[in-house]
Amino acid sequence: MSATLRRLILLSSANRSINSSPSYLSSAVNHLSLSFSSVSSSPESHTSSPSRIRTRTPLETQFETWIQNLKPGFTNSDVVTALRAQSDPDLALDIFRWTAQQRGYKHNHEAYHTMIKQAITGKRNKFVETLIEEVIAGACEMSVPLYNCIIRFCCGRKFLFNRAFDVYNKMLRSDDSKPDLETYTLLLSSLLKRFNKLNVCYVYLHAVRSLTKQMKSNGVIPDTFVLNMIIKAYAKCLEVDEAIRVYKEMALYGSEPNAYTYSYLIKGVCEKGRLGQGLGFYKEMRSKGMVPNGSCYMVLICSLSMERRLNEAVEVVYDMLANSLSPDMLTYNTVLTELCRGGRGSEALEMVEEWKKRDPVMGERNYRTLMDEVYFLNKG
Repeated sequence: MSATLRRLILLSSANRSINSSPSYLSSAVNHLSLSFSSVSSSPESHTSSPSRIRTRTPLETQFETWIQNLKPGFTNSDVVTALRAQSDPDLALDIFRWTAQQRGYKHNHEAYHTMIKQAITGKRNKFVETLIEEVIAGACEMSVPLYNCIIRFCCGRKFLFNRAFDVYNKMLRSDDSKPDLETYTLLLSSLLKRFNKLNVCYVYLHAVRSLTKQMKSNGVIPDTFVLNMIIKAYAKCLEVDEAIRVYKEMALYGSEPNAYTYSYLIKGVCEKGRLGQGLGFYKEMRSKGMVPNGSCYMVLICSLSMERRLNEAVEVVYDMLANSLSPDMLTYNTVLTELCRGGRGSEALEMVEEWKKRDPVMGERNYRTLMDEVYFLNKG
């Protein structure tokens, strides 16, 4: 019985030794598995690239620099200083928009004025139009310099011409931002640029009259430049009586007529057929040492020639040449034709010779053309 029990114990111990692995073998296997896992995981760690950091553009860097300079609680003067310091209009607009979004801050008229001028200088016309619409909608308080800047921009754009008068009407309705002399100068100058044809002139003459009346009612005293524009508008439309009336009122405003004043009057009255008045204005301005422009000279010469006042016409031609101004071929032909028709053909030939000596612009070709014209008229 004891022998049988001993065999069973030996058999069970032998089976246990076969099924169980040695401790050093298990530790070796464990070490091998760890080293293999570390080797297999090492390529992944080497192949994984670090995340790239995006570099900032110079414009973004400048923007952040100026934003940091604008400390909390910045004022409108701080914003205006920041806007004026920018040479890039896009950067200035970014600063302008960012500051507008900050709590407790609102742009005033000076900030809008500065931003609009920056955008105009940078030729960002779309930005300017957007800012103008914001101002008209009431984004800031009214200001005469700001509204004059808007009117100047609108007058220079064909499709914004009517918008300029919308701004002007808003100034009329305001209590503390009434139009000043600069406002009327801009509007009148813009209107006169459209005085190209006679039928178009009458359309815009009504606007000139309205502006003139409103300027007087608002107590704005016009200067010589504005009065000359009004005289020119009336003279272009052959409203010479109105032009002469404004000319006589110049002394009331402390303004003196200049060469442009007399030139507009001379052309207007001559085209109206009132040659005597035109010649009178011409003599008056020459007595004051003023010289008419070339077109004024030529209108007066042709008018005198057509009225057969040839001696006076010839005198004006010589006066024009003495002031280094050259008549055109039509003016020369008008004088010579009337001389030949009056039986003064030989005198006309002598005048062509004399004019060639005094007029460096005539040239040989024009000289021969005039001589041929005189010979032809004398034969007829």
